[in-house]
Amino acid sequence: MTDQSARLAPHYSKFRVAERLLLSAHSHQAWPDVALEGQAEAFEDAADGVDDKWAKAFAKADRVRDGLRLFLGDPSAALALGQNTHDLVLRFLSSVDLRRRPRLITSDGEFHTLRRQLARLGEEGIELVRVPAAPADTLAARMADLVDDRTAAVLVSAVLFETSRIVPGLGFLAEACQRNGTELLVDAYHALGAMPFSTAEFPAAWVVGGGYKYLQLGEGNCFLRLPPHADTLRPVITGWYAEFAELSDDHSAATIGYPLGEARFAGSTYDPTSHYRAARVFDFFEEQGLTPVFLRKVSLHQTTLLANRFDALNAPGITRDLAPREEFGGFLSLRTADAQRLHRRLAEVGVRTDSRGEYLRFGPAPYLSDDQLHKAMDLFETVL
Repeated sequence: MTDQSARLAPHYSKFRVAERLLLSAHSHQAWPDVALEGQAEAFEDAADGVDDKWAKAFAKADRVRDGLRLFLGDPSAALALGQNTHDLVLRFLSSVDLRRRPRLITSDGEFHTLRRQLARLGEEGIELVRVPAAPADTLAARMADLVDDRTAAVLVSAVLFETSRIVPGLGFLAEACQRNGTELLVDAYHALGAMPFSTAEFPAAWVVGGGYKYLQLGEGNCFLRLPPHADTLRPVITGWYAEFAELSDDHSAATIGYPLGEARFAGSTYDPTSHYRAARVFDFFEEQGLTPVFLRKVSLHQTTLLANRFDALNAPGITRDLAPREEFGGFLSLRTADAQRLHRRLAEVGVRTDSRGEYLRFGPAPYLSDDQLHKAMDLFETVL
C-alpha cells in the first residue's frame, strides 16, 4: 500500500493535515472539507423549513445508517442512533432483566463509558465480574467460561482502546451467551474504519460504536446495532421519539407501548447537524474509495512503519507488544511509566499523540504521508 497523502490531504485543508503531525487519529481524525458543507446545509434547511426541517433531517439520519452498515458489514442492520455511546448503552442496560439476572461480565480493558457506568451499577448491588483483558487472545474464551444463567449481559470491546489489540473469538463468546440466554454487547468503536468488521459471527449480539474516530464523522454520530430479538425487549430508558409515528394516538393506556425496529430504542430531540456532516463525509468516503478493506491496508502500512521506527530507537523503559501487526487495530501503543510526560513533550515539539494511563498512543490516518510519520518518529527520538 503506497502513500495516499498526495491524493487525500488536499481534501482536509481546514484541518491543515499536510502542515501538522496529527498522530491522534485513533481519537479524533480530521474531517474532510465537505463536512463543513454539511453543517451549512443543516443551517439552511432549518432556516428554510423551521420546524418542518425534520423530514430532511431524518433522511440524513438514514444516510448515516447506510454508511454505518457498510462498515459494520451488515447491510440490513437495524440501527438506533444516539449522540454518544453512553446514551445508547444506558438504553441497552435498561432493557435487560437485572432483577432476575443481577450479574454483568466485562473486562478491565474497557473504555471509560463502560468502566465507569458498570462500576457504579456494582456499587448499587449488581454483581460485576471484571475479567483481565490480557492476554487478549484468550479474553473471549475466559469470558465464555464465566457466563451462567444469572448473567444478564457480557460487555466487551472488539479492539481494546489502550493496547490496540483485536479481541478474537467473539463468535465463540456469542455462542456461550446464547446457550445461557445472556445478552452480548460488543463495543466496535475502535474497529470501524480501522479494520473490516462483520456481525456474521455474532448475529444475535448488540453492537455499539460511533464515527468520532476513524470514520471522520465528528461528534454526535453513535449507534446501537439491534439484534432481531430486540423487538421482544422494553427498555426502561425510552425517549418520545420511540412513538414519533404515533404521537396523535391515544396515550392513556396504563402500559407503555413500543414500536418494532430501530425506533424501539430511540431517544428524544437531538441536534441533526451531526448527521448532515456525517452524510457528506460518507459520500466523500464513497467517492474516494475509502472502503474498510482499503483503509485497513493503509493502516497496516502506516502502523508497521511506526512500529519499525520505534524498534530502531531501542528506547529504554518503553515496550510494545510484538505480536504481528495484523492482530492490532489502527494505532501503535507503547507502554511506559512516562506516557503522560512523553505525550506532553511530543506536543511541545509539534507531534500530536495521546496517552491512556501507561500507554502512549500513535494514531496515523490515510491523509498523512510517510514523510510525516518519519518526521514524527525523528522528533520522538529527539524527545527521548
